[in-house]
Amino acid sequence: MAKLTSRKEDYSKWYNELVVKADLAENSGVRGCMVIKPYGFAIWEKMRDQLDKMFKETGHQNAYFPIFVPKSLFEAEEKNAEGFAKECAVVTHYRLKTDPNNSSKLIVDPEAKLEEELIVRPTSEAIIWNTYKNWIQSYRDLPILINQWANVVRWEMRTRLFLRTAEFLWQEGHTAHATKDEAIEETEKMLNVYADFVEGHMAVPVIKGLKTPSERFAGADETYCIEAMMQDGKALQAGTSHFLGQNFAKAFDVKFTNKEGKIEHAWATSWGVSTRLMGALIMAHSDDFGLVLPPLLAPIQVVIVPIFKGEEQLKQIASVALEIQNKLKAKGISVKFDDDDQNKPGWKFAEYELKGVPIRMAMGARDLENNTVEVARRDTLSKETVSLENIDLYIEELLEKIQKEIFFKALNFRAENITKVDTYDDFKEVLEKKGGFIAAHWDGTEEEEEQIKEETKATIRCIPLDGELEEGVSLISGKPSKQRVIFAKAY
Repeated sequence: MAKLTSRKEDYSKWYNELVVKADLAENSGVRGCMVIKPYGFAIWEKMRDQLDKMFKETGHQNAYFPIFVPKSLFEAEEKNAEGFAKECAVVTHYRLKTDPNNSSKLIVDPEAKLEEELIVRPTSEAIIWNTYKNWIQSYRDLPILINQWANVVRWEMRTRLFLRTAEFLWQEGHTAHATKDEAIEETEKMLNVYADFVEGHMAVPVIKGLKTPSERFAGADETYCIEAMMQDGKALQAGTSHFLGQNFAKAFDVKFTNKEGKIEHAWATSWGVSTRLMGALIMAHSDDFGLVLPPLLAPIQVVIVPIFKGEEQLKQIASVALEIQNKLKAKGISVKFDDDDQNKPGWKFAEYELKGVPIRMAMGARDLENNTVEVARRDTLSKETVSLENIDLYIEELLEKIQKEIFFKALNFRAENITKVDTYDDFKEVLEKKGGFIAAHWDGTEEEEEQIKEETKATIRCIPLDGELEEGVSLISGKPSKQRVIFAKAY
């Protein structure tokens, strides 16, 4: 089995190799689009199912809206249309025909031009708020709490598997409310749902914050975000939740009669996470041997590998292994007993390390005699021999321990790589020599933000929601500032 490029040698190449070699995804025949392979999709399904459960627990329902958005609807909210215009794929015709000069080729039928061009959705606010106009007449119709699981298309020029592709999978929540306060409460609630999921299931610590005006979602009054640190010190935006104000309600004339009998526009939110979370999961934990998956998201949590000579020995080991498998399955733990005799145990060990299976159990003839099994942890690569007595309880507790320790390892790494700076020279030196997140003062202007971005490639990732008030002066203009913001280079 070919080794992965070392993270220290070339982090980007390591990531690309790992995605392909661990059978997560591959490039497709369509420029910028990916094929998510079964193992990668199994991880995404675990993410999706848990998030879906969390959405429903907070009162949301799933629906589905068209992938096509009429151009006139897309243009209705100007800021949103302008923000996504450069990434839009556009449908202009609805039929092909045989080329009269070459019968083996098809050409666009010029007579089949659409009366109105259709945008392939880069996001669904336009089609959804045009629909909400028919659903909302009174305050009694509110709130509307809708989520959809879908694919979207954003015609990216530079793509990378999971992190940035022309088509990707995501969920997008779209809610309508009777008051501004309700909408803001919803925006913050969903940000917290995302943070709980990313920290609790992905074992990735995040900073919750607000985007600066220049980094807000197009058409939003406020964008909330969660920012995660990858092992190369770069930031990855793991989720966003937008307070849209009344912008889309006004654009699509969505009005309702309030409790006082007055007519007003509805208040809106939208929020989403995507298959980009797969990239975050890979880059936050994995090593030079392959994936490191937190147990809560691992398709296979435990693999049992028999070490045997001949069919009789395999039968004896299988009898005990299948008993262990049944005990673990009864506790809701996903287990694979790999009795395939086409590959040697050493090859299997490397393969399951590559795929990030949290626990590997190896069992041979001597283990049978001693009533023991060798248990290896993927996250630490440590091994120990364990008694088979109460093995199901031991494995259950070990999985919980691994989940927590993966999170705390990432949390400690982040703590070591957040640096406070007070001068622009120190900012540039830390960014160049250490990297990571930089906590610094900013004067609140787009001019200073843009200058720092142009000169260093670092952006303001967020204004932390839990940031302490602290008097200081900004990096370039020297104007007073009351709170540090988080700068970093980002994916």
